[in-house]
Amino acid sequence: MGDGMNGIIRALMALSMWIGGGSAQAQSAQELTISTVTRPPFSMVVDGVDVGFSVDLLNAVAEKLNLSITYDRKDGFGEMLDAVQDGSVDAALANISITAERERLMDFSQPIFESGVQIMMASQASSSTTMLKALFTRQIGLAVLAALVLLFGGGMLMWAFERHKQPYFDRSARDAAFPAFWWALNLVVNGGFEERVPQSRGGRFFAVILVISSLFIVSIFVAQITAALTISAIQGNIDSINDLEGRPVGTIDGSTSAIYLDQRGIGFRGYTDLHTMLAAFEAGELDAVVFDGPILAYYVRTE
Repeated sequence: MGDGMNGIIRALMALSMWIGGGSAQAQSAQELTISTVTRPPFSMVVDGVDVGFSVDLLNAVAEKLNLSITYDRKDGFGEMLDAVQDGSVDAALANISITAERERLMDFSQPIFESGVQIMMASQASSSTTMLKALFTRQIGLAVLAALVLLFGGGMLMWAFERHKQPYFDRSARDAAFPAFWWALNLVVNGGFEERVPQSRGGRFFAVILVISSLFIVSIFVAQITAALTISAIQGNIDSINDLEGRPVGTIDGSTSAIYLDQRGIGFRGYTDLHTMLAAFEAGELDAVVFDGPILAYYVRTE
């Protein structure tokens, strides 16, 4: 999603040198201290050894030039770049995006990788699973429970009116519980039983009220289900950067992705490191992660 970043963000492994800071370790041109940060697949530690696309590339260059490389792994991206600027290291290496602000402070090698800001979200469940999940919510459950209570209460009230007027209701309260509920359910759904028309004045009046009110009850119930399914479909669908508005979105503080989201006016939760952000994503705290495409692609492929 790099259309808003003034062209393609050029994420690269770079020997980014602080302007005017070339005196750092200048006394030993054959030994270089390189600041880096964990950003798989560009820079990471496997079995105690610094590896990764950018690390392997620099190691190959160092072997050709007979250089000795020492890696100084930092906890955060900003800390890595600060080390270059204060001259405590010779260069920085990772998925460093070239921006106008960084070019004002540092020199870069030639870009070696074209990247972009991408959105990562959890894989979508099947439509049937999504529908069932939307239906089995607290709101729908309360609506169903309320409907059952109303039907049972209406049926038992009709039993009180009709128990001595027709054989269907002429039974004890315990025995009439389900028949009365069934009568009320059929009255609401099918308009009632013609052979069981209420005989008492109170029963007839109550039946008319129950039929009329059932129109509203059924309409509200259908509306609740429709709303739940609609909201579920909207919330489960992310097709573009604009769909992230109002959702919990994560990125790395100070990254080009954070700048991009700020420019688009999209709120996000900022994290200091990649591991913490991905852990929050796996825990379901984030609907989406916005970050460098190659890093997200590597995470999806391997994790």
